[in-house]
Amino acid sequence: MGRRYVPYEVREEFFALVCGGFALQAAADRVGVSHRTATYWWRSSGLVSPVIQFGAIGGLPGSAPVGVPGIRNPEEGPRRRRALSSEDRAVIAAGLRAGWALTRIATLIGRDKSVVSREVARNRGPDGSYWAPIAHRVAHERRRRPKAFKLIENPGLCRRIETWMDDGWSPGLIASMLRHAHPGHDPAARMARVSHETIYRALYVQTRGSLRKDLAAQLLTKRRARKPHADPDGRRKGLYREAFTISQRPAEVADRAVPGHWEGDLILGAGNRSAVGTLVERSTRFVLLLHLPGRHDAESVAQAMIREMGQLPVHLRRSLTWDRGSELANYRDVEAALEMPVFFCDPHSPWQRGSNENTNRLLRFWLEKGSDLSTHSADDLARIAATLNKRPRPTLDLRTPAQALAELLANPAAA
Repeated sequence: MGRRYVPYEVREEFFALVCGGFALQAAADRVGVSHRTATYWWRSSGLVSPVIQFGAIGGLPGSAPVGVPGIRNPEEGPRRRRALSSEDRAVIAAGLRAGWALTRIATLIGRDKSVVSREVARNRGPDGSYWAPIAHRVAHERRRRPKAFKLIENPGLCRRIETWMDDGWSPGLIASMLRHAHPGHDPAARMARVSHETIYRALYVQTRGSLRKDLAAQLLTKRRARKPHADPDGRRKGLYREAFTISQRPAEVADRAVPGHWEGDLILGAGNRSAVGTLVERSTRFVLLLHLPGRHDAESVAQAMIREMGQLPVHLRRSLTWDRGSELANYRDVEAALEMPVFFCDPHSPWQRGSNENTNRLLRFWLEKGSDLSTHSADDLARIAATLNKRPRPTLDLRTPAQALAELLANPAAA
């Protein structure tokens, strides 16, 4: 004859009674099971032994020597992760009634203190009390109704994330911006933000149609490692023999405390036949792009730079740092027209223009390697620069470069 089926509600009630102070036999009689079944349940729980009693009666352990069967040795460490059982919740309830600390209860059931704290906070009753059978039933029902994916529940947030990713924002930046815009722990704030892992899951794991799948391709970097190219026989050394070197820059440039110091470079297209000039202000990370539709020789680059930077106020034209490419051989013209010194990096030292190198990496989202950059009109480059300048930067406390520059223009004294 097979073992009689006992509903889990009966088992819950039994553990609640024992941990509430009933002896095993009394609890077994109350729920209608045999003493043998009650003893099996209690011993198989792996938590306590019926010979270790708390108070005059009951099965909750107060203290026990290491090695007593059924008592977990705290030195064994936490158990493998699993859902809390009805027995676990019965011990939690009894421990709370006895006034035990959460740490002691957690040690007894082999779980972390945070697990017990979270369990009590989530499953206690409206009056603040914690009753094991109700808590277990509530948790069981919650597992049967899995939480819907947040981006499916919030299509408006989903569309905002798609728009930002179309502008080249990374999941990490999006998550930071949402945390900044919606702080706090109230339900509305928590629904208005997501983690970067949620965005990645929406792109690569979820199959229920939250974020557009084509956005995943935008996360793949196309940037290859830059290889240094030695100058044959010192061909370029003569171009900058009398130029300022980066070691001669004022100290204020290095700490970014004073705005108006720029870094520049060229982004090259397929076969080096086309190019776009990039300028980055070190303090605000504001970007200017130079349209070079035909050639990108020294004369074309100098003229484009004078045209773009000439629109800036004098206090935002303090210096320019460039590498040693021949495209800026006419640096004397730039210095004279803009009344601004030009400093040159050491050979093969792109890290000396760190802001510019990082910006060029971001710009490759639109100006892809191996493409013909001459197809981008001046208006196209203006739109790309405006998009990047509206992108929040963690280094600016999630302000945008456009906001940072606007503050300097509105208050020249701050510069």
